[in-house]
Amino acid sequence: MFEFPDLPVRAVLDEVTGALMERGTAVLVAPPGTGKTTLVPLALAERGLRVVVAEPRRLATRAAARRMASLLGEEVGGRVGYSVRGERRRGPGTVVEVVTSGLLVRRLQSDPELAGVDVVMLDECHERHLDADLLLALLLDAREGLRPDLRVLATSATVAAGRAAELLGGAPVLEARARTYPVSTCYLPPGRGERIEACVARAVRTALAEQDGDVLAFLPGAGEIRRVAGHLSGESDVDVLALHGRLPHAQQDLALREGQRRRVVLATAVAESSLTVPGVRAVVDSGLSRESRVDIRRGLAGLATVRVSAAVADQRAGRAGRQGPGVVYRCWPEHEHSTLPAYPEPEIRTAELTRLALELACWGTPDGSSLSWWDEPPGGALAAGREVLRGLGALDASGAVTERGRRMAELGLHPRLARALLDGSEAAGAETAAEVVALLDNDALTAEADVTSALSRLRRGAPGAERWRREVGRLKAAVQDRRGTGHRGDAALADRAGIADGGDAAPVDRGGAAGRGDAALVVALAQPERLARRRSPDSAVYLMASGTAVELPAGSGLGHCEWLAVAVADRSPGSATGTVRLAAPADEELGRRAAPALLATADEIGWVDGDVRAVRAERLGAITLRERGIDSPEPAEIRRAVLDGLRAEGLELLQWPEDARRLRERLGFLHNTLGEPWPAVDDESLIASADHWLEPELSRVRRRADLLRLPAGTALRRLVPWSSAAGVDDLAPDRIEVPSGSRIRVDYGAEQPVLPVKLQEVFGWRDVPRIAEGRVPVVLHLLSPAGRPAAVTSDLESFWRNGYPQVRAELRGRYPKHPWPEDPATATPTARTSARSRR
Repeated sequence: MFEFPDLPVRAVLDEVTGALMERGTAVLVAPPGTGKTTLVPLALAERGLRVVVAEPRRLATRAAARRMASLLGEEVGGRVGYSVRGERRRGPGTVVEVVTSGLLVRRLQSDPELAGVDVVMLDECHERHLDADLLLALLLDAREGLRPDLRVLATSATVAAGRAAELLGGAPVLEARARTYPVSTCYLPPGRGERIEACVARAVRTALAEQDGDVLAFLPGAGEIRRVAGHLSGESDVDVLALHGRLPHAQQDLALREGQRRRVVLATAVAESSLTVPGVRAVVDSGLSRESRVDIRRGLAGLATVRVSAAVADQRAGRAGRQGPGVVYRCWPEHEHSTLPAYPEPEIRTAELTRLALELACWGTPDGSSLSWWDEPPGGALAAGREVLRGLGALDASGAVTERGRRMAELGLHPRLARALLDGSEAAGAETAAEVVALLDNDALTAEADVTSALSRLRRGAPGAERWRREVGRLKAAVQDRRGTGHRGDAALADRAGIADGGDAAPVDRGGAAGRGDAALVVALAQPERLARRRSPDSAVYLMASGTAVELPAGSGLGHCEWLAVAVADRSPGSATGTVRLAAPADEELGRRAAPALLATADEIGWVDGDVRAVRAERLGAITLRERGIDSPEPAEIRRAVLDGLRAEGLELLQWPEDARRLRERLGFLHNTLGEPWPAVDDESLIASADHWLEPELSRVRRRADLLRLPAGTALRRLVPWSSAAGVDDLAPDRIEVPSGSRIRVDYGAEQPVLPVKLQEVFGWRDVPRIAEGRVPVVLHLLSPAGRPAAVTSDLESFWRNGYPQVRAELRGRYPKHPWPEDPATATPTARTSARSRR
């Protein structure tokens, strides 16, 4: 009988095992450090059950297995084993196996009944990793059909476990409370212009000076860990250790053991809940984490640095209170803490879903609609993933998985990398393809931007080379084993899978490639839409075949290259261009070989830079390879281009002489006043109907200058029905005759038509004229003899009686040669100066 150590979860072990035996499902809520990951599987094994524990990360997988084996006094591979991609330690007597969630998905795909497994424990399900969410959905489906007796236990470090319990059929929720000590909080935000790495290093030094014990610092990624370690390199009395999933096993183990001296452990999110780092009394939190993000429009997917959630910040802080009172130093202003999101965003909502789409197709439900999800995958991202898979030859036209697709899934790689391995082995050799794919699958192996330089360093034994070589060997063996067992279909299938992202499948040229070009070819096979060409000779900006602009960072060593095969690129929020993180030198010939489905030649007639441009262009996606002018473009295409120009630049492209402008204003007045059949002539309406009223003039246009010669007024009259054309002058006259005999132009540019006329010319008028079938009175702008505004009225009778006396008093002295009668309603109108009586 195994003697369980006195950890908090021990108090609920009987309840957990009893719930699983009776109900088949359960949810266990237990904070980090309670022993749930190690003691619960051993307790279930003591009941005679064979247990598989699914962990979200490889590091946690190995650590959990080692801890359980040590509790049993055994080595890993006995009663407790583990499996991660490329590494397996288990034997015939293994009753508890710890695996990564992704690996268990693969195992479930090949054996939906999970023969020989009694319990699956989904550890740390609150982290909401994509593989874990998929695994839960597939397990629920398997339980409903093939394995109703399969027991499922979900564990979480947070109390937000209600949804998990609901999905597991109303499973009981059990809770183990951790014995923790109080943790006080200090806020040490970055100073002006201070980078987060420098701020974290400053906070670490403060913690070392003010607290006892070890310091655990949380950073978003391996790059930040390296930079903080550089800042702390002068600390001679402490050991500075890194902890992240890409490190060699020995370095990971070192960070998880107490040392002889004080330690500073610089960790990523792996230390939040999946692992216990002993000896920690102070936590430094950068407030940042790395999450999967996809920019579908720009074709950039990868890890983005984001603010942590409040739940994650609390988990990180709790690491300081496991062995005694502790302190957390938070590297952000205190007033910002209340603005943190409550929980982390589930990866399924933000990540690129090509791999998920392939797994769903292998399960037989390409859209996932038949599965029960914690959160359903977004339809747009899932459809984009299926489109990529069709281009790769992994799905057929109906969305069903192909034999090639199943082969790609079996490799345990992202489908793009699987394609690069399979087709790259044919084109550049299995060794080169495996080397490049192993690097691309773990780009944290290098801080360099040049793929070929990074490969050279790894071949010479750079840090991480041992792990890289193991993965190279696994990938190479996977390809060669497939060939050696008579599976000759990959090469043929590759011929039908030239490129991703919407192109019809096309063959990869098997022509020889040598040296540096081999690596670039494999990179391009993985990300063909990221082939990129420099925009101009002196520019560091490249245009990718996807249409996205990316920029080389300073000191990349790739600045001399006209072409790049980009492996990794990302974009900071607010930035207009992406940044190249990893790429290989390429050329046009390589682009043609790697991405034949992106090659296209087409006549392009459009409005470019204010003119009609007609060329025959050969392009690789968005990259122009060559083009030449077209001598006799189709008139219909010219018209379309001109109309596009009008829509883009507006009616200012046309010349509007005074008569055309006035006609447009008069028609607008009639439309607003009388409606049909008078047409709308605002910009939006005229542009929408330009193909009607500008015909046949459009057929004569070849460039911007031709537009300026169009008779806009004549063209505009085509909008008026023939039967109504004569009514324009009657309903909206261009000029109105006033009592003096002058014919004055009406201004239709205001809300109401305006007649600007000298006051003396309307003597004798008792009413203002009305237009539009008498519906609208003209507004009189009465002018002084000098043509300056004197009064505005649309009620002359009232003006003569009330307003005119004041105007007369103000102006008669200034203009003595003009008549200012006392009774203008009966006076003689005049347009001339006279010496008439001023009475």
